[in-house]
Amino acid sequence: MKLHLIPVGLVGAMMALSGPDHLPLGGLPVMVGKASANDGGPAQRAPSVPPARDPGAAVAEEFELARQKGTAEAFQLFIARHGDDPLAEKARAELKRLSR
Repeated sequence: MKLHLIPVGLVGAMMALSGPDHLPLGGLPVMVGKASANDGGPAQRAPSVPPARDPGAAVAEEFELARQKGTAEAFQLFIARHGDDPLAEKARAELKRLSR
């Protein structure tokens, strides 16, 4: 009779030591809580992603940083990145002013 109690106790100890974040011996996950859409609590909204930043504002900010730096390299980098933007003409004018 004692021989049958040892394996049962051993299995129970293994399950207790595995904890809730481990899979049971069979390898299938066990649901700990009850899933219900009607849990009685208020509905919670999913976290939202902030709106995308205005690309024009980002380009203007980058131009301002190039202007503050005041180097030919800064304006060349701005022109390389934003050559089609209207601010690129201002950057080209600043670049010409620096080369004089």
